[in-house]
Order: sequence, then C-alpha cells, then structure tokens
Amino acid sequence: MNKRRVAVIGMGYVGIPAAALLADAGHDVVGIQRRSTRSGWKIDWLNQGRCPIGGNEPELPEILQRVVRAGKFRATDDYSVLGDVDVVLIDVQTPTDESHTPMYQSLEEASRQVGKHLRAGMLIIVESTVAPGTTEHVVKPILEEVSGLPAGLPQGFGLCFSYERVMVGRLIHNVREYPKIVGAMDEASRHMAVELYRSIVRAPVCGTDILTAEVAKTVENAYRDVQIAFANEVALLCESMGTDVHEVRELVNGLPNDASAPHANPVRNMHLPGAGVGGHCLPKDTWLLMHGYDRYGRSKQQYPPSVLAGARHLNDWMPVHMVDLLEDGLKEAGRGIRGSRIAVLGYAFLENSDDARNTPTVPMVEELARRGATYVIHDPHIMDGEGYAIEGDLDRALRQCDAVVLMTKHEQYRSITPERLSGLLNSRVVVDGRNMFDARAFVDHGFVFRGVGKGNLNRMRQRPREAISSRSGGRR
Repeated sequence: MNKRRVAVIGMGYVGIPAAALLADAGHDVVGIQRRSTRSGWKIDWLNQGRCPIGGNEPELPEILQRVVRAGKFRATDDYSVLGDVDVVLIDVQTPTDESHTPMYQSLEEASRQVGKHLRAGMLIIVESTVAPGTTEHVVKPILEEVSGLPAGLPQGFGLCFSYERVMVGRLIHNVREYPKIVGAMDEASRHMAVELYRSIVRAPVCGTDILTAEVAKTVENAYRDVQIAFANEVALLCESMGTDVHEVRELVNGLPNDASAPHANPVRNMHLPGAGVGGHCLPKDTWLLMHGYDRYGRSKQQYPPSVLAGARHLNDWMPVHMVDLLEDGLKEAGRGIRGSRIAVLGYAFLENSDDARNTPTVPMVEELARRGATYVIHDPHIMDGEGYAIEGDLDRALRQCDAVVLMTKHEQYRSITPERLSGLLNSRVVVDGRNMFDARAFVDHGFVFRGVGKGNLNRMRQRPREAISSRSGGRR
C-alpha cells in the first residue's frame, strides 16, 4: 500500500472518523477546520488528541489519541497545507434552505481553496452528500477555473465522489465495516481512490461513475425516509382505529426470513414510527435527490414523484402531531394548552448522543409556543441548544410542569416512573414520542397517556398483562 499525504476538509461527524482511520493506517493526515466561534475549538481539542464528538463513540477517542501521539494526524485552519498533500477529502456540510434548495457555500469555498493549491496528479474526493450532478457541474468547474488545470489524470487532477455511511454512535464501525462506493471521472482516479480506501475499509470497495454514486447516496437515505414515513402513516391510522401500532409492527415483522424461496420471501421490516426525523442526512437528502432530478434530468416523467416528497412532508409534520397529542391529553386532564408549562425530554435527534442537527424538538417547541404554551428542554448530553436553553438537571426540568413530552430516547429517561412524576408534575399527562415508557403502568397510576400510534390505551386495562408485556418499552 502506498502511504499518502491526505488532507481532510471539515472536522465533523464524517471528517473526523475518516481522518482518524486514515492516520491509523499509516497515512500522514491533516484535518482542516475553520476557526470560527462555533467550531474553531475543535482544532485545539484534536491537536491534544481529544475527541470533540460527544456521546458514546466506540474506538474513536482511543484512535485519535494514538495517531496524535504518533505524529500521524494534526488539525489546522491553514489551507496552505494543501500544497503538500496527495489526496484531499472534502467533508463539509451541505444543508438545504427552507425551499429545499442546496446551500453549497461551504462546498464552493472549500473547492476554491483546494483549487488555489492544486497541482497535476492530486486527487480530490468529495465525501459530502450532494445533489446528483453537483460534482460535475459545481465542484469540477471551480477546481478547473481556480487552478488552471484540467480535470483528469495524469495531466490534470483526479476527481471522485465517495460517500460515507456514518451514524452517530457507530462512526468508526460504519466507515471501516460497510462497503465503500467510489464514483470516479476516470480509471486512474478510481484506482487511486480505491487503493486509499482499501487501507481502512474491511468490506468491498466498489467502483462506479460519479453520477451513479451521487444518486446511490441520496437514494439510500430517501429509502429510509420513505420507510419511516410508511411507519408514521400506519401509526396515524392505528391511532384513528384504536389500536397500537407497536403491536401491529411486531406481528407484521414476525414473518420469517425464508431462505427456501428467495424470490417469494415473506420477510418484513416495518420501521419504527416516532416524534420526527432529524440528523444531517434524512431531512435533506430526498430534496437533494429531487434537486438533481429537476436541475440535471434530461427528461421528466409524466407521473409526479409524489412518494418521495410526500414521505418528507409527513416526517416533517410529526413534531406538530406530537403537540396535537399533547393538547388532546391536556384536554382530557381538564387543562388547556395555552398557559401550560411542558417538560420536553431530549434535544438531540438521536438517542444517547449530542447530535442535534435538524432535531425535531425545535419544530415541536416552536409549535408549543404558537399555541401559547411555555416549555423547558432537558437533555443529558447537550449544554447549549444554539438559541434554546437546555436544563441539565432532570428533576428540576420536570418540577411544576403540567405535562411531559418525550422526544429523544436517551437511556437516562428509563428512570422516569409514574411514582417519580407524581411528586413533580402539576398534572398527570405524558406524551411518549419514542415508545419508551410502559404505557399501562402510567395509565394504572391515573396518568393521561398519549403515544405515537397508540390509539386506545383504556383497552390495555382490560387485557392480560402478559399479552402486552413484551411490547412495552419500545423495543428497537
């Protein structure tokens, strides 16, 4: 394996684990991060071997300490280091605006900075998730214009798109263990990128063209978004018909994985419904896919792509539905939502993490405010909600509130029992957005309980406890 000098632009959830693994494989790696008020502190932390990503990230803190001590990794805000590297990975954020249009300011700025230091033979790999067509129509022209070099090896620079499949809490595992897709503009670029990734990826490294790789990335996340929307719509139907979606889901998913008939396999994998979808990827990648189709598609189908867009709208609406459930529960308890004080449990979008990107808690509390309620947000992993105050003490957050709304399935919230809440709340109202609590226990203690997809909780009091015990608590 050739040892490369690698620069990784963007020290976030994608760039940090990629840089750490590459350095641990023996490459000389430098991470580039803007020294902004919001995230410039990461540079100092990384150079001290400290992991800036909170929550539980197996292996990542240890790998960072090891590669910093070995002198194989450092971080800087100085783009001039690009003049001494062989490969550049671009791992900056690519959000969408309120009209679902990609916001490429960071990507374009990174491309311009790279272009200033490009030389023939260097390889540029875009790892940021982008709309199909972006590498060809946005990144490549900037690199060529600023550098004066043509795209393509060996006379010019190499260019690839290769996405990561990271998930908070499994960053190292996913980068190292999942198949890697490399989309390249030419064979030499593909060979160079595949060789680099094979030094850190244990699974197959698959080569294709850039556009196919871009489509594959956005489709992966759009697929999951649609599956979640399906589960959410079924949950709404179950609420209306008076049954429990989690019991329905368990029965549906009981179909076996029958290897004797692969062409007619009955297996089902219905996803979990919930209070909303967050994170950097799922809330925007469907829109990136549709943007690529609208902008660069050579022909338009007569059938409107309503399944993808409809799923996105439904998942965005679920935080509002949480407030609907709350208002209904308060009404049953003899209270109105206006003037009520609500304890909101969880600001991170993902359980047991500090990742709050596109958290559904924000649209939920905004809806609370529109309806005249006040709220206090608690999260054990986040100190600063970027404009939203976060209470760190759970009992203090719960005290003197009129209701509890669970938005994130943090492990700490398993300590919440009917007995504990009875001594803290003004009224007994609980809304569970993640199927974490034992609904029957709360109903038996006189609580008004609402949950996504839980249509008739009174029926629980009439059924044998054994019939629902395996389904209580929200198994994943």
